[in-house]
Amino acid sequence: MNFRMIKYFLGWILVFETMFLFIPLVTAVIYGEHCFFAILLSMAVCLAAGGLLIWKKPKNTELYSREGFVIVSMSWIVLSLFGCLPFVFSGAIPSFTDALFETVSGFTTTGASILAEVEHLPKAMLIWRSFTHWVGGMGVLVFIMAFIPLSGGQNIHIMKAESPGPSVSKLVPRVKTTALILYSIYFVLTLIEFVLLLFGDMSVFDALNTALSTAGTGGFGIKNDSMASYSPYIQIVVTVFMIMFGINFSSYYFILTGRIKEAFNKEIRVYFGIIFFAIAIITFNLRDFYDTFGDTLRNVSFTVASIISTTGYSTVDFDLWPQLSKTIIVLLMLTGSCAGSTSGGIKITRIIILFKGLAKELEVMIHPKQLKKITMDSKPIEHEVVRSVNSYLVCYVLLFMASAAVISIDGHDLITNFTAVSAAINNVGPGLEAVGPSRNFGFFSTPSKLVLIFDMLAGRLELFPMLLLFSKATWKK
Repeated sequence: MNFRMIKYFLGWILVFETMFLFIPLVTAVIYGEHCFFAILLSMAVCLAAGGLLIWKKPKNTELYSREGFVIVSMSWIVLSLFGCLPFVFSGAIPSFTDALFETVSGFTTTGASILAEVEHLPKAMLIWRSFTHWVGGMGVLVFIMAFIPLSGGQNIHIMKAESPGPSVSKLVPRVKTTALILYSIYFVLTLIEFVLLLFGDMSVFDALNTALSTAGTGGFGIKNDSMASYSPYIQIVVTVFMIMFGINFSSYYFILTGRIKEAFNKEIRVYFGIIFFAIAIITFNLRDFYDTFGDTLRNVSFTVASIISTTGYSTVDFDLWPQLSKTIIVLLMLTGSCAGSTSGGIKITRIIILFKGLAKELEVMIHPKQLKKITMDSKPIEHEVVRSVNSYLVCYVLLFMASAAVISIDGHDLITNFTAVSAAINNVGPGLEAVGPSRNFGFFSTPSKLVLIFDMLAGRLELFPMLLLFSKATWKK
């Protein structure tokens, strides 16, 4: 284990977090807010700690998969611990546990909040919440690798550990160039949404917050009613971009390079199929729920896009919908969007592989001597990928059960506990009942909040990096 290289990476995380804090610092200056000093103090703490860790670059820069997993998991923990300091120092969220919950929810793009009145927050704190979504959406380590060389070609171990999905590959031979391409696409899409929101008479501040939160599929709103008070035009724009940010970013690269067939692969087709099917069923189920068909279709489309992309914005309280509609919503929470996007959830690729694996096992039972390989888009899926997907599902179920059992000690109802854990692990944000879209997570006890914090981090990092921290084999020399 290359501990010095791990320490070096953590130092760079804190240095970059110092630079990230310039965004809320400038916001505080523009609006003349007193939290300016709290942000400045947070920057000083981050820079001092980061500077000490990167003072001397290690001679041995070798990184392997074990170091990659540890670097990623520890980086996100450190990022969140220091990222919550502006909330604590400014008094916006005095409780350290609550501030940590809000920050982890931001960086993991979960969007679950402990705040009942977000409109009372200083604008600098609001922009920091939204910016954590944007940074965490594509991955902070991917961002760092796009701009500075750290350990040569071995950075792929870090990208694999941080990127959402069962498999990650380089778009071009160099990892740094791949990271730069991904973040360039990410930035351009965010900018396009920002401009379109301005055309809807949205203020610059509101448009910037909304674009950052949508891009990271996070869903931190700056209004107590989330997106309900905005115009239908703005809601439609956000709906479209929530769906777009749920697509594998490699597909956008394939489109730009003329590889259209690779862009619209099996996963993308299934993704859009699920969206259209869910919208059709829920719209029919709510046919007499709203005044007009247009209102119904708009609210349903927005909600389906928000939940399957795990953004978590809302225009209506879907906890009031009929049971069929709420059941579909919960299933969409579990499903999530495409691998390689900024969304959470199990991921559609994994679900496809699981179904194909089940079909293969059923055929083998009938024809034991048959040799058949699972394929995706006419390409065979390696056994290691299938094994990883199966292991992921086992870990997912066990962590889900354990978390639900622990937070049930608080005495809340089953639906609240189940959807709270689902919202945390899948990085969705809102759940049902006491954690519905019109409520928050502030009522949970401190131990339950810590469990949900771990779930959010584990869900964003695809479980394994966080779980490996508890394995003895990870820390052996």
